[in-house]
Parts: sequence; structure tokens; C-alpha cells
Amino acid sequence: MMVSIIFIEREIAGHDQVAVVCDSVDAPVRIVDSLKEAYDYVSSHADPVARGKQTLILSKNRGAFIKSCPGTREYQCCDYEILHMASFCNMDCSYCILQTYFHPPVLQLFVNYDDLSAELNRLFARKRISRIGTGEFTDSLIWERFTQLTPLLVKKFSEQNRAVLELKTKTVAVDALKDLPHNRKTIVAWSLNTEAVIRSEERFTATLSARLKAARRCVAWGYPVAFHFDPIVIYDGCEADYKAVIQQLFAHISPRDIVWISLGTFRYIPALKRIIQDRFTDSKIVYGEFIPGLDGKMRYFKPLRIKIYKKIVAWIRAAAPDLCIYFCMEDDEVWDSSLGFSSAAAGGLPEMLDASAVEHCGLSAPIRT
Repeated sequence: MMVSIIFIEREIAGHDQVAVVCDSVDAPVRIVDSLKEAYDYVSSHADPVARGKQTLILSKNRGAFIKSCPGTREYQCCDYEILHMASFCNMDCSYCILQTYFHPPVLQLFVNYDDLSAELNRLFARKRISRIGTGEFTDSLIWERFTQLTPLLVKKFSEQNRAVLELKTKTVAVDALKDLPHNRKTIVAWSLNTEAVIRSEERFTATLSARLKAARRCVAWGYPVAFHFDPIVIYDGCEADYKAVIQQLFAHISPRDIVWISLGTFRYIPALKRIIQDRFTDSKIVYGEFIPGLDGKMRYFKPLRIKIYKKIVAWIRAAAPDLCIYFCMEDDEVWDSSLGFSSAAAGGLPEMLDASAVEHCGLSAPIRT
């Protein structure tokens, strides 16, 4: 991570974790009474998104660390819970909603780990399964070079049997996971896409081959893994390209080690279009056949979504007939047409995923009803 400056909230300047980060990053430090100084520094740049990717804020999280996934009632939601330990990302994907989600977008790490641990203890005390992920507001593994957070989380989750942690990434930063006592309560997950999309839309991310090799290493260390084809991008030749990705996936990973695979086509809020056009001048990603969805996001026409979904599902099923496949933010018609059943017919999407977590991760809490 190329950090050019660190802003530290004065209240936590003496925190042990602040020292750990600063010892690992060769960048000037400013201690500030208000984070407005950091936000103004980022906002004043001609490209605030680019500057935000090189500006690190160390601060205290004064809100909840664990939040419900911001789904929408118009589409099937998986009842995922977000572990908000950091924000933004140093990689640069054209389609990333974080470019518009934060104002301004800036790398921010919360260092009050004691509060985080206490909140996790309360979550573990609940008598039902929980699926928690750190990859909603950041890439889960970009912080590995200078924090101790991932080992802390993996060990913490390994000591209980009611929740599973999913670490989603486009990196290969898995070395710190090798010797941890994970007890299969951490799922390491990768976003996958075609080589063409990775080259044109996912700057500074690991190659497809590198991601799959990293996944294979994690499997060798006993971790369950997962994969997310999201966003699926429709372009000339995409079907052959996605088929090739799936073939490579199963050449590296056995279906028995995969907890789930999710599918979701490219969708975006209208405000993101101008950012993509300005920052990714060669990208053609926003010029497909889109209409406004029920959630206000621009989506491919439903027949186009169903067509690519059906093909990808068939290719996965050919290699892994019993693997848990689900859609991220789609309705019952898409489920029925593409998978042959609705999530409701399977007992509900949260229940589907809970059952797969029980099977692969050894959870013993009751599945929600």
C-alpha cells in the first residue's frame, strides 16, 4: 500500500496500534484534532479518489463495528453482517461504489480493537448462526502489511462455533494466514472475473491466476474458500471468457473446499457513471444495455442477466453439481429462470447460506427459522 501521508486523530495518538502502523509505513504523520483537516486535504485534489487511496487516517470507531448489509427489500438479501474495521481501498476498480459512497473516499483504519472484540463477544453470545464479512467497505486483506488485525480476527473466530468470518479480497496477501489456528471458522474468498475485465477495470489487483493460486494455498492450510463472480460484465466474447474462468477455478480448487459461489451482474448508482467516465477514459463498462432497477441502480436488461447467469450456472454445475450458488440482489424471477428454484423454495437465502456454513465450517448454532 503506497501511503503518502498519515493523519492521526489526537485522541488515539498514543494507542499501541498507531505505533504498529506508523513503524510499518514510511510516510509523514500529522496529528489532528479534527478529521476535517484530512478530508479537506483529500477533497482539494483534482482527483480526490486517487489522493484518498494514498491518504491514511487512523482513528477511533465511535459507532457500531457490526452492521447489517445494506440490502434492499426489492431483491433477495442474504442477511450478511458487515464488520466495519476499515474503509476504502488502495486498488482501483472502475466499478467500485466506494468512489461515491464516502465523502471524500479515504483510507481509514479504526484502531480501538478492544471495542471491536467486545462487540464480537456479544455477537457470539447470540444463539444463532452469523455470517460476518470485512469486505463491504474495504478489501479484507490490503491491511496485512502493517496491521495485526487479521490474525486477531481469525483467532477470535476460531474460539467459538456460532459465527463464521469471510475475508473477501482481490489480493494474494495470505501469508499471515498460514499458521493461524483458524478452526475452519474463517472463509477466505476471492472476487473473480475474466482476464479482459481484470486488465481493463481492476487496476492494481492480482491476476486471475495469482488469485486462484493464493486460494489453493489457503485450502492447503485447511481454510474453506468462496468465490464471487460480481460484477459479471457483459461484452462481446464474455461467455467464452467466463467459461474459461470457471474451468481455471476448478482446475485449482476442489468443489468440496468451496462454501459458496455468488453471482451478480454489473450494476451502478447513476452518480458513479460520471466518475467512471472521468477516471477510466478507456472503460466501456457503462455503455451496455441498462435500465433503472427497483433499487435505483442501473442494471442490465433482465433477459441479458438471465442469459449469462444460466450459462455460468450450467458451467459450475457441470463441475460441482451440489455446490451452493446464490445471486446477490436478484429477484425470484431471476432465481427461477437461472437456477430452477427460488430462494424461498430452498427455505430462504439466509438459511441456504447458513446450512452451507454448517457443512463446511462446523458451526453448531441452530440455523435461523
